[in-house]
Amino acid sequence: FAEKKKTVPMADRKPHPPPSADVVSIDKTDEHFRLIYDAKGRFVVHRISSTEAQYKLCKVKTKRLGDKGVPCVNLHDGRTIRYPDPVINESDTVMVDIATNKITDHIKYDAGALVMITGGRNRGRVGVIQRREKHKGSVEVVHVKDAGGHEFATRSSNTFVIGEGNKPMISLPKGKGLRLTIVEELERRKEA
Repeated sequence: FAEKKKTVPMADRKPHPPPSADVVSIDKTDEHFRLIYDAKGRFVVHRISSTEAQYKLCKVKTKRLGDKGVPCVNLHDGRTIRYPDPVINESDTVMVDIATNKITDHIKYDAGALVMITGGRNRGRVGVIQRREKHKGSVEVVHVKDAGGHEFATRSSNTFVIGEGNKPMISLPKGKGLRLTIVEELERRKEA
């Protein structure tokens, strides 16, 4: 960063917790990367195309009325965007154009949405929301089913919507968020 060879958007230079899905561009070599979790829950630098580097997905943390009654949404990476689409709610995901800082698309947080798990034991796994359980006075639990047919549950706060159905809006790293068992990993190594 000291030599100005890498570009990171201004809002992303503040420290913030993962899952940021930040886009890092190296201007000299015209390479673009996204910081994202792999299927084993590790942060990886995933190479992406130049068209995909023009946007990032952000989770809506709060929706509120700002100064003088202006509607605003606060995003997980510290951005505040004014005058959002009225159908956007908390926990939804918005696609933000990095150059203009405007919302170009959004995905509802509901059953049928494709999510990446960003906390807990299942970090890095990708699956479709089957159902949500709201417990009064406790956390909301989300039941998710991955591409392998395995169903697991996690807290609602640990999920990050990345697409609808089986179509992610961002490219995923090797494994596509499908965590293999130890036996399945061993069999794949023997085949290779």
